[in-house]
Amino acid sequence: MNKHLTISGRVQGVGFRYTAQMKAKEHHLVGWVRNKMDGTVEMEVEGTKQQLDSFLNELKSGLNRFIQVENIEEFISDEDKGYNNFSIK
Repeated sequence: MNKHLTISGRVQGVGFRYTAQMKAKEHHLVGWVRNKMDGTVEMEVEGTKQQLDSFLNELKSGLNRFIQVENIEEFISDEDKGYNNFSIK
């Protein structure tokens, strides 16, 4: 399963991408994360439904005391793109 996410809130300049990468690896997920010019963070992540649900629950909690996730827009696809790891762009 593949999810393309746009995350808004206090998500830039607070270690979000690095922390998201570490959490994705803990959940055995693959994909990428990058900052967007509008202050949001874009992410594409692949794994099982259970892995993705668990990861998203952690994202929503903020991951650390500096990160505040206000909204996550999700686009879901059953088709994987075949990523080998989780990278920061």
